[in-house]
Amino acid sequence: MAHIYIFSPSSAVRDKAAFRRGVKRLQAQGHQVEVDEAVLASHMRFAGDDATRISAITRAAASGANVALISRGGYGLTRILPALPYKQIAKAIDGGMQFVGLSDFTAFNQAVYAKTGRISWQGPALGEDFGPEQEPDDIMQACFDDLLLEQGEGTGWQLPKAETERRVIVKDASLWGGNLTVLTSLLGTPYFPPIKGGVLFLEDVGEHPYRVERMLSQLLHAGVLSQQKAVLIGQFTNFKLVPTHDKGFKLATVLEWLRGQIKSPVLTGLPFGHVATKVLLPVGAKVDLVTQGREALLVWGHI
Repeated sequence: MAHIYIFSPSSAVRDKAAFRRGVKRLQAQGHQVEVDEAVLASHMRFAGDDATRISAITRAAASGANVALISRGGYGLTRILPALPYKQIAKAIDGGMQFVGLSDFTAFNQAVYAKTGRISWQGPALGEDFGPEQEPDDIMQACFDDLLLEQGEGTGWQLPKAETERRVIVKDASLWGGNLTVLTSLLGTPYFPPIKGGVLFLEDVGEHPYRVERMLSQLLHAGVLSQQKAVLIGQFTNFKLVPTHDKGFKLATVLEWLRGQIKSPVLTGLPFGHVATKVLLPVGAKVDLVTQGREALLVWGHI
């Protein structure tokens, strides 16, 4: 089966039991799992100091693995983006390696695409997705298996009934995005891809809808959102409304506002984010997006 390299580029691994379960599950699936020497390092909130995590990324790129999978997200990549070994990362991807992660890994994916034009993947993390006490989600596992077998060529999901009136057809657009907070933090830096005519996908966790709107406003005022052919809204989870203060202001309110600001379609329900059921999405790949009734299909072909 596949050679999977586990590394920690962001926050320290605190849930060691989930980490061990994740490794064992991948091994039980027949994979060769190689664990980076600093994968459980800890320095303040980080998985080792900056130099340690940069070295871990460098070792991952040199490992010859089929997949370089993060142990977890958290925080830590944005502060080391200038020092990432971009040439080694690009060489590894050219040789067939797939870098996979989500959340804070959004910074890595965007920076790699901005600096090298190479494709990397928004997808699972070891602890969050392979390490829970319950079995991994079937859809996530199937998408991960497709990546390992080089069979995945797209994904689909069902739209809410309210979004079926407008037929959407987008051809040959660059797919990009990830965690909204991390993505917005890169705006104005060399690590924010200057993509026009793309398909932008977004998700977040623990962010109240007013914070989501504030970040979307920043992308809007910077001219980013109006330059996209479509915006796909993934899962926004683990936030708490305050009924006595919000008085009806919720995520749906934000999305209604967003649709009034741009002409491009805003489609919801994308199965991606800090949730068990998540698909894998290639950052930088050319995609076609088509909707028919309640069915949405995102196709990138063979990568």
